[in-house]
Amino acid sequence: RDIGVTGVQTCALPIYRKFGSTKAGIAPFYADKYAKLGVQVADLLDEQRLRSRLEFALDGKNVLLQHLYGKEPIAAEALLPELLRQGEAIAPFVCDTTALLHDGLEAGKEILLEGQLGALRDPDHGIYPFSTSSSPLAGFASIGAGLPPYAIKRIIAVVKAYSSCVGAGPFVTELEGEVAQELRQRGGDAGEYGATTGRPRRMGWFDAVATRYGCRVQGATEVALTLLDVLGYLDEIPICTAYEVDGEVSGDFPVTARLERARPVLEKLPGWKCDVSGARRFEDLPRNAQGYVRRLEELINVPVRWISVGPRRDALIELQ
Repeated sequence: RDIGVTGVQTCALPIYRKFGSTKAGIAPFYADKYAKLGVQVADLLDEQRLRSRLEFALDGKNVLLQHLYGKEPIAAEALLPELLRQGEAIAPFVCDTTALLHDGLEAGKEILLEGQLGALRDPDHGIYPFSTSSSPLAGFASIGAGLPPYAIKRIIAVVKAYSSCVGAGPFVTELEGEVAQELRQRGGDAGEYGATTGRPRRMGWFDAVATRYGCRVQGATEVALTLLDVLGYLDEIPICTAYEVDGEVSGDFPVTARLERARPVLEKLPGWKCDVSGARRFEDLPRNAQGYVRRLEELINVPVRWISVGPRRDALIELQ
């Protein structure tokens, strides 16, 4: 609105109150962790220490409960019995995981570390504030496992042959209506619905800009391309090769403020119009399916090592 004095105009900025959360308490948990209010697993095995940690955490929590939410305060003694019971139940499975993994590393064993969510949900390098609360990047795998960074030799990025998303935030290649619904219904073994919430995933074409950026910040050495079989119903398949933002076309992934104004630059490839779920060698794929894989590989600049063509474990093509 015009403020009438200098001619300067102001406008209402978007207020990010909904982040696409699972509402499982993940963000409050990490807030407590970094505020040094957390309870560690070992605390569950020490009643005196557990009581002390709970009392310390509840000092601030009870102020919020009473004066912000109008609820009754919580006493540490009320929480102790259940937490001690849980500690007793998991005690046989608690160990020094750092020592365990280092022993395995020194013995020459292979260690597999799995990340959660994708690169764009990283709170530092992702689409903030539409991010998770811990880093899903491979660089943090050594931190979580207590292993040295140089111990990680291979970083495998799992990439879908199209795009999907659960939660709020910018989604440049997002589809709407029947086109999105058909892709959603065909996607995966049980369709594209959130594993935790059951929410329908937002659907889009393959985004080479976002995927290339994700592989870069992950440090991906190879890619596992999944759900190629899902696209077999299409006559032609669009892929996003660049973004147009404020009249400028770029292949670089922008910051969130510019991402919200981005529009996809699409390239269309011919579809293969057949079922590829029986393929077990790259040469078994139709020529157009091979061309699609090679074009994605070229755009993201990381070699595709595996191609998933179905939900079964053996529905996999390994490329040399």
